[in-house]
Amino acid sequence: MMSAKAKCPICGKPVVHEFRPFCSKRCADLDLQKWLSNSYAVPGEPVPPEALPPEEGE
Repeated sequence: MMSAKAKCPICGKPVVHEFRPFCSKRCADLDLQKWLSNSYAVPGEPVPPEALPPEEGE
């Protein structure tokens, strides 16, 4: 069960069990939109083009 001290990572309001780890459907949807628009990224070294698999049709 979520602690009363858990906070929504989007707005900082208390977490609601139904939408955990968020406080509302709105904050959950905002987080999903960030994932879908590639706003979140894992930092790392760039991959050289020759290390990438060939694209289909080549």
